[in-house]
Amino acid sequence: MKLLYWLDDWLTASRDEQQARLPMMGDDLLDDVFVKYHFVDINKPLLFTFSPAGTNVQEHDLHEDFAPWGYRLAQKQGVNIIAFQHLGKSNWFRSRNLIFFLEQLATLLTPFERRLGYGLSRGGFGVGAFANLLGLDEVLLFHPVSTKNKDKVPWDTRSSTDIAQKFDWRGDFHDVDLGHAKGYIIYDPTNPIDRLHAKRYGQLTHLRVFGMGHGTHATYLNKFGFYKQVAVDFIRHQVIDIAQFRQQTKTLRFKEDYYKRLKKANAQSSHRKGLLKKAHQILKDEKQEHVQEHQAQIDIQPLIDIAMKHQEKHPEDALQLLEVAQQLAPDDPLVEHKIKQLGE
Repeated sequence: MKLLYWLDDWLTASRDEQQARLPMMGDDLLDDVFVKYHFVDINKPLLFTFSPAGTNVQEHDLHEDFAPWGYRLAQKQGVNIIAFQHLGKSNWFRSRNLIFFLEQLATLLTPFERRLGYGLSRGGFGVGAFANLLGLDEVLLFHPVSTKNKDKVPWDTRSSTDIAQKFDWRGDFHDVDLGHAKGYIIYDPTNPIDRLHAKRYGQLTHLRVFGMGHGTHATYLNKFGFYKQVAVDFIRHQVIDIAQFRQQTKTLRFKEDYYKRLKKANAQSSHRKGLLKKAHQILKDEKQEHVQEHQAQIDIQPLIDIAMKHQEKHPEDALQLLEVAQQLAPDDPLVEHKIKQLGE
């Protein structure tokens, strides 16, 4: 735990002396979690990242230049970074050694006045679970898991939930605890499990991307800079331009193989098969909760796109989606025209 010893000594210096001792970098191995850190400027934000599922690194993969998930991105933005990389497939940052490390670390961070968290899926769980302990101010989460405690999320029926039961889900830091943190959560509201997890992050600003799924085509989205650009804006400014974000997600739909990739990624899933019917009910719920406040900003184009894509095989579902779109945007002539066409 070299970092803890260094920070403990570093804190005894004046602020000017602390800055003069930077940059500083290093790494530690905490049971089944590898942590790498780089401090560059005491006046810049300190970013914490936790790795998502799919980055299944083993201890023998670690080397001098190995960079945990999110580490290089933080370096390019010139901020301080502490990045946690889980080792192995079934790893939910539950190691007692890791938790002890974080508890000690939390007492040594006073020089950093702005603290951020960034995570995706399993990494989002890590950020959410330790946010209050680490005193995070702002977080950015992509379709995060809130906990694997079956008593709290009995609707999370993913196979990963059963596998995760070998860990302690009733001890410390097993559930989302954001403290005073604000920020953003990005997810697909037509994925029922993701949507229910997202509701447990009520204090964050919710940004919805229809068809994102749960990381089923994260590589494809990242190909067009979807994750990266949002993360860069967040790290640099702690603010996401919501209008630009919506335009970016809209632009994705014009990539010629977007729907092909989406369909292929979800071809055998229950999520894919029930998409239209679930979308109809979900969007009715979303309307009730959000339309009055945000009606002028709602983008109904995803509904139109899905309806048109499925109008031949599923005309009734397509008509239902268009009717929801009409409720959201009563004066849209295209929606009215399409409803008349399908109703004939």
